[in-house]
Amino acid sequence: MKRRRLLTLVAAAGLLAAMLAPPFGGRLAHAADEAVPMVTIPNFWDPKRRVERPPAGAVQAIRFVTTDDFPPFNFLDAEGHLTGFNVELARAICTELAIRCTIQARPFDDLIHALQAKTADAAIAGIAISAETRSVLDFSDVYVRSPARFVIRRDANIDTTPAGLRGHTIAVVARTAHEAYLASFFPEVGRKLYPTADAARAALKSGEVDAHFGDGVQLAFWLQSEAAGGCCRFAGGPYLESRFFGDGMAIAVPKEAGDLKRALNSALESIHSKGVYAELYLRYFPVSFY
Repeated sequence: MKRRRLLTLVAAAGLLAAMLAPPFGGRLAHAADEAVPMVTIPNFWDPKRRVERPPAGAVQAIRFVTTDDFPPFNFLDAEGHLTGFNVELARAICTELAIRCTIQARPFDDLIHALQAKTADAAIAGIAISAETRSVLDFSDVYVRSPARFVIRRDANIDTTPAGLRGHTIAVVARTAHEAYLASFFPEVGRKLYPTADAARAALKSGEVDAHFGDGVQLAFWLQSEAAGGCCRFAGGPYLESRFFGDGMAIAVPKEAGDLKRALNSALESIHSKGVYAELYLRYFPVSFY
């Protein structure tokens, strides 16, 4: 079975805050400096919905598995300790449920087998939600999604609508969901295809193209990198159509794990409402990709 990881690997770092109605959160500026750009935290939880937590004792412990090569979601820090957004979220879930947990790193291709063999209870590692994986697994509520975004040069004034982009050239990586999305929803906009995301971003920075359309998570880290050199900024979006960009990241569990799934969903909802989710999000993602 092909086990596709949801998100492309991105560089590790620290991110964001606040909330509104689904699917996005509110915006916050640093209290001491009103000139700091507002940042947005996504909110995937309906405030009118309350997940009923299983009876005490129904879930006594959770054996999480993840990987150690998917920064900033799960990776080894400088001292060799397993960390990352997914790892800290799993620990927060266990704290919220007041139960014992373990978190073990395994090769990505072993994760589904571990759940099926009952040597693990839950996988928090970006296993793609698809008809294929749903045939053998169940999933918690989605806790993060990777939107597509436009980036333009910092001094540009471009309206990133289909009408506003007419006459401009957009860099996009060939044979990707982002190319397919532009072809479907921006058919009259000029597209220039590149073999890699690095090449497309370099073309934007040099002025070879007017904008680049790609993965929002990768672009958030590129914008703050030395490679970008402060050249560019997000514009428009985010774009979250699941047919092109997937359903998002969720915790994978075995098919029959009803109590565990309810416990995870209840904990995720509580973690968000208490602000713990926002704190973790800000720690690992310093630039908003929403």
